[in-house]
Amino acid sequence: MQPLTDSEAKDLALKANAIRQTIIEMLVEAGSGHTAGPLGMADIFTALYFRVLKHDPKRPDWPERDRLILSNGHIAPVRYAAMAHADYFPVEECLTLRTFGSRLQGHPERDMLPGLETTSGPLGSGLSQAAGMAYAARMDSKKFHVYCAMSDGEHDEGNAWEAIMFAGAKRLGNLTGIMDRNNIQIDGDTEDVMPLEPLRDKYEAFGWHVIETDGHDIPRFIAACEEAKAIVEKPVLILAHTIPGKGIASIEHDYRWHGKPPSRAEGDAFLEELRSERRRIDGV
Repeated sequence: MQPLTDSEAKDLALKANAIRQTIIEMLVEAGSGHTAGPLGMADIFTALYFRVLKHDPKRPDWPERDRLILSNGHIAPVRYAAMAHADYFPVEECLTLRTFGSRLQGHPERDMLPGLETTSGPLGSGLSQAAGMAYAARMDSKKFHVYCAMSDGEHDEGNAWEAIMFAGAKRLGNLTGIMDRNNIQIDGDTEDVMPLEPLRDKYEAFGWHVIETDGHDIPRFIAACEEAKAIVEKPVLILAHTIPGKGIASIEHDYRWHGKPPSRAEGDAFLEELRSERRRIDGV
């Protein structure tokens, strides 16, 4: 893949901003949901859906598509928003988040929305599912790549480490984990609740190749994904350092926004802040 041009990088930054605006709009309309994580992962999901993944919104079940597993299902708003902007479904449908009968539930449900690979909710399970898919793909000589987006806090769960050991033992070079290293979870900072460091050393000890990157630098993240695909002898972890609540200065790094939606007044203020940032990116 060729490096991004300045124009392409700008377009992706504008797309990430639009996705953040959609996240705020859907959370305000729902009156419930998670704010910090979805905003923090908007740049990564923009990169995935608009540059990295091999996929086709018109054929969501295309057998050769790359698989994207969302392990930390509570950040579903960012996936829904990215999918909508990538033309899987109308952006307006995002406003049905968490409503009865909606395809966009608080945690993704595979049978309800084409383009989802798994139903997620129980933290720590996604990497096991992704490792199983990657192992099966290798057995069947399939060429698609498996990505697993996951939180840092879910590494408190023992089953996450079982998957890490399995993937390392089986040398799953077709598997890339993407950790949202935002250093918060619902009860506070990860290193206060249950210290996780040294995360890089732990993954490497289990046979993984680790790439650390700025999760808000879209070109660097895309380059990390390209490097990951070039590593064929072991699974890869992209340790993406992110800011929870990214884009809204008053809530960045504040763990209390992990599972808190904005009120309508807060949402209006947040949207104006994002629109101002969009004008800055656009040079207006």
